[in-house]
Amino acid sequence: MSSNPNPNPTFDEHQWIITIRRKLEELETDTDFPVCIFSVPKTLMFSDPDSYTPQEVAIGPYHYFRPELQEMEWYKLAAAKRAQRHIDGDHKFQYIVDQLKRLELKIRACYHKFLNFSNETLAWMMAIDASFLLEFLQIYAVKEGKLSATSSSTSTSHLLDYAGTKAAHNAILRDMVMLENQIPLFVLRKMLELQYSSLEPADDMLQAMLMGFYEELSPFTLIKDMPMIDVSECAHLLDFLYEIIVPKVEQKSEITEVVEDQGDDKQPKERDTGDSTYVKKKFSEIWKLLSKLNKGPILFIKKLLVSKPVKFFLKLPFTMLSKLPGFSMSAQPIQYLLFPQDNDDKKSDDESSHTSNNMNKPPLVEEITIPSVTELAKSQVRFLATVGNISTVHFDKKTATLHLPTISFDVNTVVILRNLVAYEASNASGPLVFTRYTELMSGIIDTEEDVKLLREKGIILNRLKSDAEVTNLWNGMSKSIRLTKVPHIDKVIEGVNKHYNSQWKVKFWKSMKHYVFGSWQFLTLLATIMFLLLMTVQAFCSVYNCRKIKFVSDSDGFGFLIQGVN
Repeated sequence: MSSNPNPNPTFDEHQWIITIRRKLEELETDTDFPVCIFSVPKTLMFSDPDSYTPQEVAIGPYHYFRPELQEMEWYKLAAAKRAQRHIDGDHKFQYIVDQLKRLELKIRACYHKFLNFSNETLAWMMAIDASFLLEFLQIYAVKEGKLSATSSSTSTSHLLDYAGTKAAHNAILRDMVMLENQIPLFVLRKMLELQYSSLEPADDMLQAMLMGFYEELSPFTLIKDMPMIDVSECAHLLDFLYEIIVPKVEQKSEITEVVEDQGDDKQPKERDTGDSTYVKKKFSEIWKLLSKLNKGPILFIKKLLVSKPVKFFLKLPFTMLSKLPGFSMSAQPIQYLLFPQDNDDKKSDDESSHTSNNMNKPPLVEEITIPSVTELAKSQVRFLATVGNISTVHFDKKTATLHLPTISFDVNTVVILRNLVAYEASNASGPLVFTRYTELMSGIIDTEEDVKLLREKGIILNRLKSDAEVTNLWNGMSKSIRLTKVPHIDKVIEGVNKHYNSQWKVKFWKSMKHYVFGSWQFLTLLATIMFLLLMTVQAFCSVYNCRKIKFVSDSDGFGFLIQGVN
């Protein structure tokens, strides 16, 4: 029985050859334009798919043919027809398509996925989507005084809202900033160049549109006298937002891929041990000092203690006592003093086993450790709102003041923040600055009370229904696909933690938690002592026939009196 070499009967060999040939041609083409439009990493997509998947309009090839988005195609075609009237000279829309055909390889190079479209199809797609985006963005040029309000079309008046209050307007805005819903910005520049016959006025118009777009959509306040962003250096709309919000960081940092989900705990778990490292260290130092004394009676005592008969008689009761609950806490420090030779042998064995264990264990995922806003406020930390992007994050050690930029929350914020994180994770080769900022905010915000305190300080401007929505937003963004260290923000975290841990209340509570409540040996010893005390009272009363125990108090204090003793 012969087997079919082609298990897929619908496989088109001719089309496969055409596709392979096109891929090889793209690989051979020398282009310096890097990939800038990615698919959202699966780790982030699974956490909140609606924040990364367009709901109203498809921009670009990734979601173009989704049936639920086809309703907006009519508005896009209407925008393309109006764009034809704005072309300098008596040209048809085909003229725009022909101009974009020349940019085919550059357009394809921007996308992380292979685009299985012909040159003609891709050019038409870019031309139609660019026409729609420019018509939508022109409302911001009107606000900037670059265009008159009469230049917009009445057919899309229910979509384009100068006041930014209509639901359709906000829905399209959210779709426009999604990572998978982007087209290269040089396509928009080319469209405007065809309208203005020159690149300089085209860039001025695009600059006005994008700055108005930023002011409308960005959760952060624009810094006055901020240097203008060169639109020719921006990859797409989301990249333009990222360039303004995130400061440039030249330092390289170590980046680690997250292998598995580590849960939602804000702080790493502490190992519950009952060992007193400090006490063992001191006993070891004392023994080392005594070991150096080799004169007179000290030498005789040392020889006596290390002799085998004495070691046997000392070690036998010690071994029996060390098995009792509670005594094991102090067993190791005493053993350091009496049997240092055994300690050295055990230490070498432990080091070798510890090394082998570390070789077998996977690297642990570190999570940001920082107290919440409420805890910091109790430790006299002040919060001060700043104007600008995340470069204004700062901690003043002298005044114990944490400076954070004002951030506004509305129906669009969660989509913007999540897609900025996704874009940074996909595109950045260095420190993930914005991701680290979201980890900082997620670390200090645990409850609604934390959001309330930041809102009262002007750091959070909440336009949502409740503080609980803001809390859930930050706590839901704690997952990322990479771990990174950003010197600027890490310095702030280190300063905040150092101030918080220096408070005597915090020191006392941590010591109690680690050495008392976190030690099962101590709790076992306490239970044993209570049990022995109760047995003693029972034995006493069984001999002396205690009938009543009455608590008495006087001016000197409080106590109890056993009555009826025969």
